[in-house]
Amino acid sequence: MPASTLFLDQSESQKRQYIDAETVFLALVKAKKAAAEVRGSMLWRELRGKRTLIRTSASGGQKSLGLHGDETQAMYDSFVARKSAAEARLKALKTQLATQQRLNRAMRVGRVPNVVVGVINALENIGLQEHFLVVGTHALYAYESAAGVRITEEAMATRDLDMLFDTRKHISFLTTMKKLDSSLIGVLRKVDPSFEVVEDQLYTARNQDGFEVDIIRRAAKDADPHPLRMDQVVVATSGEMALMRTIHPLDFARIKQGLSTQLGRDPNKSGKDALQSRIVTELVNEYLPHLLLAGTEASTS
Repeated sequence: MPASTLFLDQSESQKRQYIDAETVFLALVKAKKAAAEVRGSMLWRELRGKRTLIRTSASGGQKSLGLHGDETQAMYDSFVARKSAAEARLKALKTQLATQQRLNRAMRVGRVPNVVVGVINALENIGLQEHFLVVGTHALYAYESAAGVRITEEAMATRDLDMLFDTRKHISFLTTMKKLDSSLIGVLRKVDPSFEVVEDQLYTARNQDGFEVDIIRRAAKDADPHPLRMDQVVVATSGEMALMRTIHPLDFARIKQGLSTQLGRDPNKSGKDALQSRIVTELVNEYLPHLLLAGTEASTS
């Protein structure tokens, strides 16, 4: 297959829309972090007959910050101003995001399956995004988004989402899930209530449409670290967006090339592995040459 048939350029209007939507999305990500820093409230309370500044957390916990004075008054004024500004900015950006998502849908900017973006955002919303990397075929959506092109459909077809779980963060993952009083299947069911754990495959969930989410547990050793990470905003067919965390495209190409020549590999899969390796390598060479240096530095460090 010649290189000219591997990629289809998006229109200039689609590219501009993606850039505009990406800008708003990333601004919203920052705004959410800023708003999280001023969650809860500050208030003055009479304690033992003295006016005292109290910091109240979002969970209801309280902490005394000291008696009323110039320092605590300045602390209170700063907090109120920051909270008001953060909430106003968050509200405005959410409104802008809704507009950008409608434009994404109208201009057919996105083509990531809605369920994939839904799963990524579900993990993001509960603070578990750092524990997973999207690997396998769906990572191609991140690479093509970064390049502003569409990869041939022949290389994209798949009915499962592979998520690499960072076992080095196992304890913090369990701690977060315990606080949420939830499970991973519970998180997936917020995206689609029909998700069920596949019998005899405890790390695979399948919905009523046959779409699967596979959790890949890979224990990294000091001499064999997890691949270099790449973050990229991707767009679903619905127009909704998510920040996909995946592996560096050169790592992807290397892994796929290795799989394509693996003894005992299903010939149907090995052919697709080789195609994807070639596509991603050519995508980086032609559209993302700046990533070649990053990949070289990572392999020699």
